[in-house]
Amino acid sequence: MKINIGITADARQKVADILSKLLADEFIVYTKTRNAHYNVEGIDFHSMHAYFEKQYSELIEHVDEIAERIRQIGHYAPSSLKDYLALTHLSENRDNRGNDSKSWIEDLLKDHEAIIIFIRENIALIEELNDAGTADFLIALMEAHEKTAWMLRSHIK
Repeated sequence: MKINIGITADARQKVADILSKLLADEFIVYTKTRNAHYNVEGIDFHSMHAYFEKQYSELIEHVDEIAERIRQIGHYAPSSLKDYLALTHLSENRDNRGNDSKSWIEDLLKDHEAIIIFIRENIALIEELNDAGTADFLIALMEAHEKTAWMLRSHIK
């Protein structure tokens, strides 16, 4: 059945393309956060192990919400690791950084800030495409990443 939600097919495609890149970024930072949870070492292991678990649990919710938003506007969400690696702005590599919490936090902070910038750069375009629902969704998501970035930054200050 044809989608009739007040957004042109071309606009929905452009929004889906933006959301697909964001979905890939979210999945990469989710995976890196799980990696931090698994592999963090040091005197603060227990607290950081639990902290990273809380973060990846929040991130997987973001992944699911973005994929569902793509479906809501009539497109299929990318869902393979190959797709995510082709679409992401982030790197899954850590450049041989250590497994101490500070190294993990610095790496993850960089990714959260990159996601914040990507969202901020695309909100106005999505509003121009007459997709207020996605713009509103992205503002809330950006705020969640800003809070996470603040907390990560506070750990290493």
